[in-house]
Amino acid sequence: MIHERTFSAKLGQYTLCLILLIISVITIIPILHIVASSFATYESLIKSRFMLFPTDFSLDAYRYIFTTNTFFNGLRVSLIITFGGTVIKIAATFMFAYALAHKGLPGRKIMNYAIMFTLIFSAGMIPSFLNVMRLGLLNSLWALILPGAIEPFNLIIIRTFISHIPEEIEESAKLDGANEARILISIIVPLSMASIATFSLFYAVGIWNSYFDAILYIKDARKYPLQILLRQIIFQQGNIGDTSTMEADFFVPPRTVRMAVITAATFPILLVYPFIQKYFTKGVMLGSVKG
Repeated sequence: MIHERTFSAKLGQYTLCLILLIISVITIIPILHIVASSFATYESLIKSRFMLFPTDFSLDAYRYIFTTNTFFNGLRVSLIITFGGTVIKIAATFMFAYALAHKGLPGRKIMNYAIMFTLIFSAGMIPSFLNVMRLGLLNSLWALILPGAIEPFNLIIIRTFISHIPEEIEESAKLDGANEARILISIIVPLSMASIATFSLFYAVGIWNSYFDAILYIKDARKYPLQILLRQIIFQQGNIGDTSTMEADFFVPPRTVRMAVITAATFPILLVYPFIQKYFTKGVMLGSVKG
């Protein structure tokens, strides 16, 4: 009987590993194709519509995008709103979650119901636009950061985690003369580093990949994030613009340009993950398991 259970457990484990391997391959193949196409020459693209490794290596596409001010301007805007937005969002979420974690907070139940309500119903695009307009945030980078500064789902998980930190720790700190701000900074934040790292990644990826807010709220092309540039080159057949510094006979296939911009736009956010990988699994499970 024990042998049968062991065999079934191993079979289930091997089956799960096989499924995950297949999913990983399906995920990696398009990425390899994009990267390979970004380094391919015009002749190799004509010979092969699908490639995993470039037969003829070329840096012309990267030379093209890195000699245009448009790409660097979009990259600068994306870095600003991603870094600033992540800091603001994670700070606002943790402060709000810390307040909601206290049972004696006046109006706590009403606020919890209001948060749950926003998970089901949304105001919609037009009320959101009118709200941003009346706050004077149109055509400002703040319009890409402040709306939705607190994600209700993330708030609920972090609130649940904070509420399970032993109250004796806070009481001891209060006896030593610490106020709420001191407790939050010196006790709650250090104990929540796994959650902070995890949800910072969630916020950063969300801001980095967002483009629709920029379409709604930004009219100045100099304030467009990198994702708008990706959208433009798809509709403009790989033309970034600002090509005055290029030679007259310099030609890069539009498909290669698109792949190069996608690769260059994905690379910065990929650099963040290795630094917080050790916190990721623990941070995701903290609030859900204890709640």
